[in-house]
Amino acid sequence: MNRDERVVHELVSAHGRTYAEEAGIRLKDSPQPLYRLLVLSLLLSARIRASVAVAAARALYEDHLDSPRRMAAAGRHKRVEALGRGGYRRYDERTATQLGDGAELLTERWHGDLRRLHEEAGGDTGELRRLLQEEPGIGPAGADIFLREAQRVWPDVAPYLDRKALSGAGRLGLPEDPGRLARLAGDTEPAVLAAALVRAALDEQVAEDCLRRAS
Repeated sequence: MNRDERVVHELVSAHGRTYAEEAGIRLKDSPQPLYRLLVLSLLLSARIRASVAVAAARALYEDHLDSPRRMAAAGRHKRVEALGRGGYRRYDERTATQLGDGAELLTERWHGDLRRLHEEAGGDTGELRRLLQEEPGIGPAGADIFLREAQRVWPDVAPYLDRKALSGAGRLGLPEDPGRLARLAGDTEPAVLAAALVRAALDEQVAEDCLRRAS
C-alpha cells in the first residue's frame, strides 16, 4: 500500500460516514428517501454547521415532513417550528418558505418523485445538476451535496467528487482528480469517499489526524 492509498484508507476508516446516514436516511432509489436527501442537501448548503443541518433534517422527519405532499400541506409555521427545534434558527423563515415552494414544484413537475427528474436528465450529470437547481433553495452547492450522496443509488452519476471533495483531497496531498481518487479508494463506495473528503475539507483537524496515522 503506497502513501496515497494509506491516506485514503485512514480517512475512510475514520470518517467514511455519509451525511444521509448521519441524518438517519436509509438511502434507496425511491421517492421518500430521495426527497429527504433533497431536504438535507438544502439545509447543508447554507452557511451553518453541518451538525445543525443534520439535526434540523431529523426534526422535520420527526414531524412527518418526509414527502413533498406533507411538506407543502404542513404550512410555514410548522416548518419554522421544526427547523427551530433542530437549532436551524438563523435561516428558518427563508428556508421554511423554500421548503414549501420546492415541495409544490416537485409535486407539480415531477409528481413528487425525484426519479422522474433523474430520468429527465437522460444520463447527463450536468443536466441533472441543472434540474436540481430549479428547486427553490437548491443552488450549485446544494446540487453538489445531493449528487455526492445520491451516487450511492444512482451509479450513473459516480464517481461524483465535486470541488469541495477535491479540495479535501488537496488538503491531504492526494490527486485532485475523481478517477484517480476512485482508483485509490478501491472497493470504497464513491459516496463514502466523497463524504470523507468533504469532512477533511471542512475540518483541518480531520486532515491532520489522518495524515499522522498514515505516516
